Amino acid sequence: MRARFRDRTRAGSRYRPTASARNGRWADPARFPTGGHYGAPRGGGAHAGQDVTNSTGTGVYAAAAGTVVRRSWGGGLAGRTGNALVLSHGGGQYTYHGRLSAYGVALGATVAAGRRIADMGATGNVTGPHLHFETHTGGLGVTSDPVTFLDARGVDLGGGWPRTDPGASGATVVVIQHLMKQRGYGLVVDGQYGTVSFDAVERFQRAEGLVADGQVGPATWPRLVYVLRQGSGGSHVRALQAALNRRSAGLVVDGTLGAVTATAVRTYQGVNRLVVDGEAGPVTWQALVG
Repeated sequence: MRARFRDRTRAGSRYRPTASARNGRWADPARFPTGGHYGAPRGGGAHAGQDVTNSTGTGVYAAAAGTVVRRSWGGGLAGRTGNALVLSHGGGQYTYHGRLSAYGVALGATVAAGRRIADMGATGNVTGPHLHFETHTGGLGVTSDPVTFLDARGVDLGGGWPRTDPGASGATVVVIQHLMKQRGYGLVVDGQYGTVSFDAVERFQRAEGLVADGQVGPATWPRLVYVLRQGSGGSHVRALQAALNRRSAGLVVDGTLGAVTATAVRTYQGVNRLVVDGEAGPVTWQALVG
């Protein structure tokens, strides 16, 4: 099996690393944007972000790796109220998380993509609990549509499956590689979506009757994941543990779905208002890897 998936650098290889922004570096900060959308009228102005409506205490996560540069009422920005966090992601990119009921990180903290940073709430001038989420590009104060911004980076703010392109790296790629190993593809789990992983994903897609484009997206993810329960064991459990760790679970990645991992699944389901059954099925996987 190892020989079958040797790195292919010879001429004619279909693998072409791209400059795609769907590079695995972004994550869904919360689920189900059913509230006010970007640009909607707001008291003589336009709504600067996307509201994601859910119960107080629902988990809020870092959309990308960064540093907490604001942790205050309104985040120090005009026209905002309520407890807020602002993360700097470098290159003039910032995200704003408002209406928080509780902070989970300190000012100046560095965070990884997907880390839990706060709890959703209803602080400030608001009619009900939600996350007010903004994306700023070109400097703090220059807002853009968060739904469009994240979609270009492979994240569906509506809670759908993400899209990860060849050339990506990071925790999501680790999850993909563990799942591919369970499917019988001999990959080294290194978090790099390079030639070998591309070759394996293409083969898997062809075997499943999918478009063999190497992108792990809404068509591929449901065929790739497993329904896992306490007592399961293998590389697919390592994938689950890695996905939970991306969401701050702090598990040992040992491939055994014992009591500790089952509790982590139930905890994640609870703070994200999913059905709390301890079973990692498609809905839970979709939330974890989003």
